[in-house]
Amino acid sequence: MAHGPVVLLDAPHHDGAELYVDRATPRLGDVVPVRVRVPASRGERGVHVRVVRDGEPRFVPARLERADAHERWYVADVVVHNPVTQYRFLLDEPDGYRWLDGRGLHARDVTDGSDFRLTVHAPAPRWLDDAVVYQVFPDRFARSSGHDGPPAGPLPDWALPADWSDEPIGSGPGVAQQLFGGDLPGIESRLDHLQRLGVDTLYLTPVFPARSNHRYDATSFAHVDPLLGGDAALASLSGALHARGMRVVGDLTTNHTGAGHEWFTRARADRTSPEAAFYYWTDEHPGYVGWLEHASLPKLNYSAAGLAERMITGEGSVTARWLRPPFDLDGWRIDVANMTGRYRDDDHTHAVARALRATMSDLNPDAVLVSEHFHDAADDLDVGGWHVNMNYSAFTRPLWTWLVAPGSTLPFMGMPVSVPRAGGAAMVATMRDFDSTVPWSVTRHQWNLLGSHDTARIRTVTGSRERVEVAAGFLLTYPGTPVIWAGDEGGLTGTNGEHGRVPMPWARIDGEPGASGAAWDAATFDVYRSLIALRRSCRALREGGLRWAFVDRDAVGYLRETHDERVLVVLARDAWDGVRLPLPAHDAENLYGGARLDVTAEAVVVPAAHGPSVQVWRLG
Repeated sequence: MAHGPVVLLDAPHHDGAELYVDRATPRLGDVVPVRVRVPASRGERGVHVRVVRDGEPRFVPARLERADAHERWYVADVVVHNPVTQYRFLLDEPDGYRWLDGRGLHARDVTDGSDFRLTVHAPAPRWLDDAVVYQVFPDRFARSSGHDGPPAGPLPDWALPADWSDEPIGSGPGVAQQLFGGDLPGIESRLDHLQRLGVDTLYLTPVFPARSNHRYDATSFAHVDPLLGGDAALASLSGALHARGMRVVGDLTTNHTGAGHEWFTRARADRTSPEAAFYYWTDEHPGYVGWLEHASLPKLNYSAAGLAERMITGEGSVTARWLRPPFDLDGWRIDVANMTGRYRDDDHTHAVARALRATMSDLNPDAVLVSEHFHDAADDLDVGGWHVNMNYSAFTRPLWTWLVAPGSTLPFMGMPVSVPRAGGAAMVATMRDFDSTVPWSVTRHQWNLLGSHDTARIRTVTGSRERVEVAAGFLLTYPGTPVIWAGDEGGLTGTNGEHGRVPMPWARIDGEPGASGAAWDAATFDVYRSLIALRRSCRALREGGLRWAFVDRDAVGYLRETHDERVLVVLARDAWDGVRLPLPAHDAENLYGGARLDVTAEAVVVPAAHGPSVQVWRLG
């Protein structure tokens, strides 16, 4: 049975953005006013805030602050008594009470898991408000030599040389050894491409020497892989980026090293050495613990007294060295952060994360610390460690389920099932579930992505240029920091992470006649560039709250709002019939998509669409 859109604007609303909570990070003992908007159609007799203080709920009355014909605003004062202070709203209505938390409105009792949160922990640096991140896998982005054949020069014995136009091996033998020969000077030579697109932050996957093309199996943290150009090449790339007003974030494996790492080599040669304590040893083959049982990736043991100093806290630590001149990294993305410090009854993860942040903040208060965590990261994101997470669970995964091509059999990010195709309501409910478990100060800067070097390409997931535009529209209008996997802006394809690590087809991008390499979609590049420019032109899209307006099977809409701007975003994956929203407005300016929005003093009428579409309006 077909159902029409479900309008959500008749519910009270609160989030952590500036309309509802002051942006400043509170200290213990501070009193923070929190606001809630209630539609005039509701008949509440009173509003309270339920605050959890030292584990015990307390109720704070909210006072009516202002009202008009459309809505009433209440405000209550919350004392920040604990480092993370949880709260939600209680509305006393004639037919019973309602709870309002991060998941929405409930006419029943709910757990504390989705309560709103105030935290004393400093958020990610303010520059992430405006950042658009571009992820590069160094072996596949650009060669400084510019030639198309196999990589030139002496190569390590593990390498399987590949032509630049070869298809990446997606699985099986050779997948980690296929070497295309991209390097850091090659990236530097193509920075104009990044600026033409509109991104301003480069995220590099690992650059340390290793025995694989992905370099997550480092053999040393002391220098940059000579295959990539060595230390001088990283210093030059960083300098060039900073000269353009851009930033660069590195990638660090705090969970493990490679089996060829100099620490591990010393540990195996001398079990009385300091390095021997850095690893977990067993009586079973191969004699030590590997990450996910991979013998090539021995796991680090943070119970060892000297490991944290060597890796994080010492004057010459790995973490610190690369944040200093001449490299000047602007932060770290931490590989498998969720497993770092965790093994059996050891759990040092939060201590490691806090130590990383402290070291980085001492060197550069504006450095960002990003965790990789593919599932529910909530317990690790409100303890003063990782600033934000790579937001697979709250953004990528639900978006895929909505935009996946009908009939797709693509595996679902490591699960033994294919990507399911869900309606808009299921996608939005999943997003709200996961967003509600972390403070807004985290949500505001989460690294949202359509895919990465570890997943299938978004063009392969969606199966069409049109649905890629919808995905990009979502990415660049949703709260958080947009992260673009290099090549997605040109419609590159790939069925899994390894297969999707396609060399950038520069000959095609440059328009050379008879060019080889992967197909490049210039129209998709224009879509990304336009949406990035839109985000930069609109403060509400960068800093505003998130108020869901409606959900339908094939379309969803939400509002991004600040004190000075109100923007309505409507995304459709297929044809739909439009919707009337109880949203008073005087006028509407279309910012993207070109459709006309009918407005009255009482409502707006969103027009039907005949296929996938992205529409963005600024409401007056």
